Amino acid sequence: MLKKERYKYILDWFEKNVPVAETELHYKDPYQLLVAVILSAQCTDKRVNMTTPALFEQYPTAELLAKATPEEVFGYIKSISYPNNKSKHLVGMAQTLMDEFSGVVPSSVEDLQKLPGVGRKTANVIASVVFNKPTMAVDTHVFRVSARLGFTPNSKTPLETEKELVKHIPEKIIPKAHHWLILHGRYICLARKPKCLECGLQPWCAYFQRQR
Repeated sequence: MLKKERYKYILDWFEKNVPVAETELHYKDPYQLLVAVILSAQCTDKRVNMTTPALFEQYPTAELLAKATPEEVFGYIKSISYPNNKSKHLVGMAQTLMDEFSGVVPSSVEDLQKLPGVGRKTANVIASVVFNKPTMAVDTHVFRVSARLGFTPNSKTPLETEKELVKHIPEKIIPKAHHWLILHGRYICLARKPKCLECGLQPWCAYFQRQR
């Protein structure tokens, strides 16, 4: 099967069967999503959603978070993975947001990466979810699912995967496609035991065809 055909069939299936695909992180504004995404690194969205309400109640704005100490923030996020580093990142992010961006979350990937705790993946998430930009954040789910489906058979790094996906997915659906791949990896195409028999993508999945 040609790569172009594989992309078309799979994306069409997602569009028909998963018309609504959104982040599972709970947030009310760009600042809250930025905090949640930083906390979500190597941690489940479920755990983050259990943690952020008290954090946001105490620090509802970047201005208030910027005045906190990492030790104070630690008390609210200690159940999250790597709380020491993340508490420092959150305070540093808020301070930089106030000092360089007047407290407004920037829309460009380049500016977002100037914030402590924000790498390319996190920046792409914010640009995509908040500003609907055609950026593709590649986490472990996206990396795994893209390779298995046959979208990125030769990609060895997240950046290579990102470039390949952006090249072949129509620009207008890249933000939604990002969530299609994440959710598919989270609930169907599991890392250790993918639920292939429950998957509607069998006819076009390179991984499934190899297992037959």
